[in-house]
Amino acid sequence: MAEITAALVKELREKTGAGMMECKKALSETGGDLEGAIDFLRKKGLSVAEKKAGRIASQGLVGVVVEGNKGAIVELNSETDFVARNAEFQAMLTKMLGAALTTNGDVEAMKNETVDGKTIDTTLTELIAKIGENMTLRRAASVQVNSGVVVPYMHTAVVPNQGKIGVLVAIESTADQAQLADLGKKIAMHIAASSPRFLKIEDVDAQTLAHEKSIYEEQAKASGKPANIIEKMVEGRIRKFHEEVVLMEQAFIMDPDKKIKDVVAAAAKELGSDVTLSGYVRFALGEGLEKKNEDFAAEVASCMK
Repeated sequence: MAEITAALVKELREKTGAGMMECKKALSETGGDLEGAIDFLRKKGLSVAEKKAGRIASQGLVGVVVEGNKGAIVELNSETDFVARNAEFQAMLTKMLGAALTTNGDVEAMKNETVDGKTIDTTLTELIAKIGENMTLRRAASVQVNSGVVVPYMHTAVVPNQGKIGVLVAIESTADQAQLADLGKKIAMHIAASSPRFLKIEDVDAQTLAHEKSIYEEQAKASGKPANIIEKMVEGRIRKFHEEVVLMEQAFIMDPDKKIKDVVAAAAKELGSDVTLSGYVRFALGEGLEKKNEDFAAEVASCMK
């Protein structure tokens, strides 16, 4: 049995982030074997993390990264904004971004990616145990171009490339990359503000279109106008719907007299080369997630009923 020294306890604590007494106990349980003690604490950490897994994690950060002709975006959630501002949490997100590039944004594959000798899943579990909050790798995506640029944009950044709203824009073109990057940044800023749901009209799925059309038809029928007028009213409302949710049909926020498709066409003419906006991704932190109820007074009152 190896001697359990203060230095050994300190080393174990640095490697695992566990408390001093937990480290001492782990070393006692494993006869002073450092690697065995790490496994002992990891198992304990897994148990702690599982208890926290049910907690709502709707805070956190979105991160973006671009390497060469490829970009990735990841949303990592925490329970509180305080933890999201922790350097270790931000370092975790940076590791995940690297894994997202490698796996093309496949979340399950990302969890099994090894970074610094550990899988992403294991590293996240250990961080949950150390910090004491639930954290969730919620989603990830990547975009790539054959020839052109992938442009990242972060709105309300907490640290570089990590913040509340992240956007990636993919532009295919053989034109000057600096000028393409400038175009991409402007379009990315527009996307962050306008939150389009589709790139092109052709991308609007039949189910969504049918649902919207049925609503517009009911609204038009209520007007009591003739059938031919109702048809034109529905067609006009569908065009308006496309202008609201389709990126290429949206009015450009920096020049509302132009649509995004007009901006892209003008850039192609100016650059003397084909320019195609081939894809985009927009992640806004916590969108669609249930939020924590922070009204403690209301909670107490509810419990007292």
